[in-house]
Amino acid sequence: MAAKRSSSSGSGGGKRGRSAITGRFVKQSTVRRHPATTVNERADSKAKKHK
Repeated sequence: MAAKRSSSSGSGGGKRGRSAITGRFVKQSTVRRHPATTVNERADSKAKKHK
């Protein structure tokens, strides 16, 4: 059986990238290419959604 890959972007390590211009999530590769217009946010795995 083939190993499943995570759908998260690359080597995130608990981070998610976001465009400072549009506010949309972007891949970590985009964050590395455009450091002036993107930010990394910490993906808090302990956060729970309210019902």
